[in-house]
Amino acid sequence: MKAIVIGGGVIGSSIAYRMSEAGADVTLVESGRVGSGTSSTSYAWVNACEKLTSRAYFELNLAGVKSHRKIADEFKGANWLHRPGVVQWQDAGAEAAGFDEGDFDKLERLTEWGYPAERIDRQTLAELEPDVDLDTFHEDGALYYPEDGWLDGPVYAGAMVLAARQRFGLKLFQGKVVGLLTRNGAAVGVQLANGETLEADFVINSSGRWANEAAGKAEYELPLAPTVGLIAYTASCDTSLRHGLRTPLVNCRPDGAGRILLRANDIDKKVPADANPVPSNVAAQQLLARVKQLMPALEGVQVEAVRTAIRPIPKDGYSAIGPHPALSNYYVTVTHSGVTLAAFIGEGVTAELVHGRDVTEFAEFRLTRFFKD
Repeated sequence: MKAIVIGGGVIGSSIAYRMSEAGADVTLVESGRVGSGTSSTSYAWVNACEKLTSRAYFELNLAGVKSHRKIADEFKGANWLHRPGVVQWQDAGAEAAGFDEGDFDKLERLTEWGYPAERIDRQTLAELEPDVDLDTFHEDGALYYPEDGWLDGPVYAGAMVLAARQRFGLKLFQGKVVGLLTRNGAAVGVQLANGETLEADFVINSSGRWANEAAGKAEYELPLAPTVGLIAYTASCDTSLRHGLRTPLVNCRPDGAGRILLRANDIDKKVPADANPVPSNVAAQQLLARVKQLMPALEGVQVEAVRTAIRPIPKDGYSAIGPHPALSNYYVTVTHSGVTLAAFIGEGVTAELVHGRDVTEFAEFRLTRFFKD
């Protein structure tokens, strides 16, 4: 099988690696550097505990969590998956999980579905994160996910592509895809912005927020509802922060060499799509002020860098994975949960396209739901 994968982010690189491993002749087409798009602008929490509005969506994300652990075990010296645990407090994520407070017990649901989670008190938080001001902490609904963590997206994507090139002959092609080549109702390749074309038996579009641009024609597009995201990084400091923290003030986690990554859902909602990603950005300074309120020991620390991104989200909020109903041999993967799902999507797409096996976890997330009369 000869396949083209569009997009070298965490999902595209996973697919390229697993398909190459399975014996397919794969060309990965990336317009920039591998892992440099949306994959590099994420809090990157690898979890299923925020995906509780649907049991099928929870199981899909749980499969993603397990696949990340599996592939990290396959690589000697894998350095991209960090699992020190994540703490979440205030409403325990009811709103984030899509439920009204008072109508939903998150810990009860997670326990019922077998997800590692426990309620913690102020003393436990103080032991886990001594720099946190306990006056910001609300014990009601405070949860600790001891096996959760985050992914260094660009590092992961780079490792997948390098391994696939060295071990299985993956071809990496730099170029911007602006349309699909079709013949007799089937995808047979891609058209590049410079006029070149590449041909293959299958085309897999994993270009995220750029998926519709890569498709080239309206009949091959998906209904998307992208959102703006902004993350800020502090300068290196002597913080003792070790876990991921999900708080009403700010979401933060270590990001290497003493830096801290910062973001907040409510701030994201006010960030314009053309926000200037510089340390003086108003949103970035708001994040900095909040993290100093959360951890007063950070007084004097400044923002060192800022990144913005347009996050790819299908219109109904759920993942879109599978063959496109309007074109044979054209497969699409677009999801807001890209970091969590990347490794499993790589396995699943390979199972379906190379081995001819339907993946049960993909069943409720097919593209056909967007094309019903």
